[in-house]
Amino acid sequence: MAASILTHNLGFPRIGRDRELKWALEAYWRGAIDGAELEHRGRELRRRHWQLQAAAGLDLIPAGDFSWYDQVLDLTTMLGAIPPRFNWDGGTVDFDLYFALARGRAPGRDPVTACALTKWFDTNYHHLVPELTAGQPFRLANTRLLDEVAEARALGFAVKPVLVGPLTWLWLARSAEARGDQRLQWLPEVVAVYGQVLARLAALGVDWVQLDEPALALDLSPAWRDGLRTAYGALAGGGPAILLATYFGRLGEQLEAACTLPVGGLHLDGVRGGELEAAATLLPAGRVLSVGVIDGRNIWRTDLGATLARLQNLRTRHRGPLWLAPSCSLLHVPVDVAGDARLPESIRPWLAFATQKLDELAILRSALDNGEQRVAAALDEARAAFADRRRSPQVHRPVVAARLAALTQADERRRSARAERAALQRQRVALPMFPTTTIGSFPQTEAIRRARGRWRSGELGDAAYEDFLREEIATAIREQEALGLDVLVHGEAERNDMVEYFGEQLDGFAFSGNGWVQSYGSRCVKPPIIYGDVARPGPMTVAWIRYAQGLTDKPVKGMLTGPVTLLNWSFVRDDQPRAITCLQLALAIRDEVRDLEAAGVGIIQIDEAALREGLPLRQADRAAYLDWAVRAFRIAASGVADDTQIHTHMCYSDFNDIIAAVAAMDADVTTIESARSDGRLLDAFRDFDFPGDIGPGVYDIHSPNVPQPAELLDRLRAMRTRIPAERLWVNPDCGLKTRTWDEVRPALAAMVAAARALRAASA
Repeated sequence: MAASILTHNLGFPRIGRDRELKWALEAYWRGAIDGAELEHRGRELRRRHWQLQAAAGLDLIPAGDFSWYDQVLDLTTMLGAIPPRFNWDGGTVDFDLYFALARGRAPGRDPVTACALTKWFDTNYHHLVPELTAGQPFRLANTRLLDEVAEARALGFAVKPVLVGPLTWLWLARSAEARGDQRLQWLPEVVAVYGQVLARLAALGVDWVQLDEPALALDLSPAWRDGLRTAYGALAGGGPAILLATYFGRLGEQLEAACTLPVGGLHLDGVRGGELEAAATLLPAGRVLSVGVIDGRNIWRTDLGATLARLQNLRTRHRGPLWLAPSCSLLHVPVDVAGDARLPESIRPWLAFATQKLDELAILRSALDNGEQRVAAALDEARAAFADRRRSPQVHRPVVAARLAALTQADERRRSARAERAALQRQRVALPMFPTTTIGSFPQTEAIRRARGRWRSGELGDAAYEDFLREEIATAIREQEALGLDVLVHGEAERNDMVEYFGEQLDGFAFSGNGWVQSYGSRCVKPPIIYGDVARPGPMTVAWIRYAQGLTDKPVKGMLTGPVTLLNWSFVRDDQPRAITCLQLALAIRDEVRDLEAAGVGIIQIDEAALREGLPLRQADRAAYLDWAVRAFRIAASGVADDTQIHTHMCYSDFNDIIAAVAAMDADVTTIESARSDGRLLDAFRDFDFPGDIGPGVYDIHSPNVPQPAELLDRLRAMRTRIPAERLWVNPDCGLKTRTWDEVRPALAAMVAAARALRAASA
């Protein structure tokens, strides 16, 4: 008889169903609660999540997936890899130091430049980038993971501690002195600290530990593959059994090496990787094969019938224990479908959030262990929901397919070359050297959030709400005029989110009321659900931009979210290629761009913050993605006259290696994140003759620190060494939605002062 199937989870959403972690963090940061209360709220949230997973029947529950800000930062502080500018005394890494690393600000510390923030592989989750310097010491500097494991065991939970693996952590690290393979010089010291942690976990009675190595889904050099063998050879037998977990893609040439490592088991992403059958053959007898067959990154219900057949085949081929799990941590999906009143009843049966995904694991395990008859009703219900979605008339709209089929190459080209357009745009809108602008949003104040909540509940009528929004827009215009900005924005007071706002006005989208997902720290997003063909019933932004332009003689940008970002920041249907859905979105945005132009708007920004986020992890897969992503943007942007200036924005995207694709988008002005990277992203412009204007962010909006004019002037001078003066714009890194007006006013004043000083020096 085959061995019983074990179920486990790689990680659970840490923010809480009602964003409890967000509210606790923000209360602590503003001084409303102290550290003891923050710790208390964290313990309660962990206990609740452990109980939920135990109730779902998991055999092993993750511990260490909880984080006060980011799991990579947790490991960085555990290893004691604190950059010198934080003046660490070598003692306990307390909340003040931890949040200073993350935000550049903490209650008991002076402001300092925070660690760089970037995307976690190809997801919309952001992590803090480790920084390494020559002579970097490593030691076990905090015991939070050990404390949480002890906490869980004291409550009676069978836990599996989770850490980012040593190879992935080192791959993510940056160093001015050592790049590429040179970073492997630190691997022995890093692994030594891991060895101490594993020994301490063994002393706590832990049987299994999960080490996450998503870097194995990347193109790795032979030196990194050798490092993998070295690291896990050193860790073997020194503590609990190791489950090496990798996800987000196929391992390819790394698969054989991963299967032959001296670890207790291997977890593979069976949704994005597709190498389960090969691993079942390659793994030595007796090794655990953990199969990620429930999609941890999307919210669609699993085809349990097809998945069960696949698992039955794997069970006959694998010569060791078979474990079932989601493909990756459930950090990337909301907590629970149940009780979400905003979800349309027609699509609710098609969905599975984190809680429902654990239920799917239980059904599959029961079917494998006890036979399909024991769970026949559950399997039949899942099959019916899956079939209903496939044939629903809500999903397929022939008129949308016909419009896509009619696209030609002319639809993705501007009428004239960029240089010719630039001359016409300068005639239409006269701007000074080093024009100043912002990325789009201004603070979403408590008054704005309260008014939106009252309007959604019906307490505030449409007319009164629109009057309120007009006054907020007028305030934003007055503030910008007083600051002396050159190109204004309307501030986006009417928008709850840069993706949800548009999705609410497009066919083919649905929305949850509580489908929150962590982006970074306390920042959460509620991704729309693209369930069907997308079309735009009517104008979405024109009235608000026209109103704002009527308040000032200065140009006001029309602000749109681009098709690739709408795609990548939504939960996307999985029944057709993503490229098709993206082209549908592009046509919807194209219609809006043309309506803005017809309303007299001369500058239109189409944000593509998530362009690089969707880039496949493997080099061989990237060209195809970039082809359709760039095509989608060009279709959205190319229906206008030459004297209409198209901007785009990309934030926290290390796009040095895709600079040619960014240029091919053919935007007139491209604004980018630059401040936290200390200008490293500007290296892309050293060796590549970028054809358009560039606006590198001069200060970091994700930190509450207010920059000084001299600091910004120094950055602008450095930018001039890479970017021609006549093509350099001055702007923050990103939108100002998450900041307060008390932070925004002095920061923008400093930015305008620096731009004016540079103009004066260049005259």
